[in-house]
Parts: sequence; structure tokens; C-alpha cells
Amino acid sequence: MQLGIFAKTFRRPSLALTLDAVRDYGLNVIQFNLESAGIDSMPSEIPDGLPALIRSETRARAIEIAALSGTFNMIHPDSAVVAQGLASLELLASAAGLMGARLVTLCTGTRDSGNMWRRHPENDSSAAWQSLLSTMEQALVFAERHRVALGIEPEPGNVINSARKCRRLLDEFSSPWLKVIFDPANIISTDMTRDPSTLIDEALVARMAPSGSR
Repeated sequence: MQLGIFAKTFRRPSLALTLDAVRDYGLNVIQFNLESAGIDSMPSEIPDGLPALIRSETRARAIEIAALSGTFNMIHPDSAVVAQGLASLELLASAAGLMGARLVTLCTGTRDSGNMWRRHPENDSSAAWQSLLSTMEQALVFAERHRVALGIEPEPGNVINSARKCRRLLDEFSSPWLKVIFDPANIISTDMTRDPSTLIDEALVARMAPSGSR
């Protein structure tokens, strides 16, 4: 196991200075966000040469990009917003390997149109679930095409708001390109009324066993 950090934790005026800050803290694993390279995290285009530059700068400091941020609201009520997010996701998927990243992180989304991390009462509806399946199906086409994995995790404010739902989504697709980001803090916060260790244990069981086997 290696300790890592969000590169965006360090707000510096250039990519090189951001990576220097990571290295100066004795860390060599990051989740990278393109904002640290001076462009939008979900861009409409990626300048020629930027992915190779990112890989060169990280390699020069012996820093590994464990994941690339690709979060957008996958079940936004406006289909145009989802379409724009998917277009950016394909760009990221196509560039991830050039940066040295093998995983792109996702936000499974919320029906809240203003904040993709904020809970909405319709998140548990069948319509929200079907919307997620539709968006994820397209996202996985990009993942397979560009040979990069997509990572999801339970988030209290999102449609995937429990380990059980996370397992259900994995079973829906049975795709080698769909992975789980195991974040204990987020798992605990999905149900603050229950014992944290019980939630973690249940999440570990759900992660290992297909939903139909329990």
C-alpha cells in the first residue's frame, strides 16, 4: 500500500510547481486533475502534447498517477449536461494512457442540478437508476475503446449511496473496466446511524460477492 494525495490539494501556478509540492511532502502517488495542468478538469479539448508533458513531469519526479479525475453528474436532469460530460470523459479516457494513468474516477451523480455531490430525493427512484445505467453504458464503451478503467464509489449524495447499490451496478455490467474505489470515509458517511465497523465489513463483503450470491 502506498500513501497518495489529490494533486489539487496543492494550489500552485504551474504543473511543475504542483508536482514539486507533492514530492516535497514525501509523496509519490497522486490522483490527478487537469486543473493542475491549467485546463478544465472536464475539458472540451486537450492541447496537443499536454498528456505527454504531464507524463514526463511526473516521471521526472518518480510520481505515479494512480487515477485521473473525470467526475461529472452522470444523472443530471438536463440530458445536454450529461452529453457534454460524456464527451469530456471520452477525451480523458483517450488521453489517460498517455499520462500514465490506468483509472478515471467518476461521480455517479444526483438529480440535484446545482451540485453533483448534493443529495436529492429522486436519487433513489427507478428513473434515476435507469439514467445511470444509460450513461454508464456509454462510459464503458469509452473505457474499453481506450483500455482504461472507470472507478466508482458510494457517495451519500449520489445515486450510488451504499455498498449494496455499488455491488448492484457492478453486477449490471459485469465489465472488467468498471472498478470500485474503496473509500472508508465515504462508506461510513452513507449511514451515520450505524456502527462504522459494521458498514466497512458489509462493504467488503459486497465488494467480493456478486449480489445474487448473498
